[in-house]
Amino acid sequence: MTDLYVYVHGWQTAPSTAQRRATALLTRARELHAAHPDRYPQLARGYRPTVVTVRWPSSSLPSLGGYRRIRDRAHAMSAPAQGHAPHVLAHLLGYLDAQRPDPTAPPVLANRNGQYLHLVGHSFGGRFLCEAVQWAARPDAPRVLGWSARAMPGRPFSVDSMVIFQMAAPRDAFDRLFPSLFPSGAKSGAPLRGPLVLTHSRWDRATGFWHLRAEGSAGIGHSGAGAAPVPQFHTRLLPVHEPYRLSTLDHRLVNVDASVRFRGSARTRLAPAGAHSDFDHPESAHLLLSLAALSR
Repeated sequence: MTDLYVYVHGWQTAPSTAQRRATALLTRARELHAAHPDRYPQLARGYRPTVVTVRWPSSSLPSLGGYRRIRDRAHAMSAPAQGHAPHVLAHLLGYLDAQRPDPTAPPVLANRNGQYLHLVGHSFGGRFLCEAVQWAARPDAPRVLGWSARAMPGRPFSVDSMVIFQMAAPRDAFDRLFPSLFPSGAKSGAPLRGPLVLTHSRWDRATGFWHLRAEGSAGIGHSGAGAAPVPQFHTRLLPVHEPYRLSTLDHRLVNVDASVRFRGSARTRLAPAGAHSDFDHPESAHLLLSLAALSR
């Protein structure tokens, strides 16, 4: 294993569906790399990913009341001094870090312990991951990673990349809900070494239509992040034959407009969630692969 992914699902996702979606994403990534290794030269020493799926009760009626119910549950499960989801995930990340192989054992990769850690969330799962990364702070910092951001004192490991597909959160969530995620003033921030990448699509009705009525404004999954404590970069979801440059992804916060691809079918566009869950595409695997490659 070279790359470890931790996947947290979102609204209206059964446990079996969550596992299937996570596995499908990683299968697409493996197949894309096998078919076009020349597009990801940093992975020449191998790409053998595996995934850990975190599942939680996210089902409700497809209505405004159902949306609010799961939104409140996600908040309660991750709220400081109230929920335990971030603690559990933080301990999981610490355990996974502790189990990474000795760097002297072949094959040796570029980072400190020989494996790379990536987080992938969908919808409300992104809230859990952001809270968990805030809680995952421990002593000592990583030494060798691919991104330009400086290593953070007091952290023994870092998350090498983090992708949240169609995040169900207010556009100013990184200002209001996750104050410790990014560096600010004397605070060093959470152990997020690589970029936080957020996809959005105007066809996402869950974070557009429903979020507008439940929260008073469209969500990140529909319109991208708004106010944030760090500079943002805006780009589009690229086709599999077009490479992501380091200059595109090497930012604290990257908004990716996926409206061209995350559209859903003619039937699902008018469904309550719209294209909210329409992220299982080769282009998504291309984004994950590119982040893995640029982490080297």
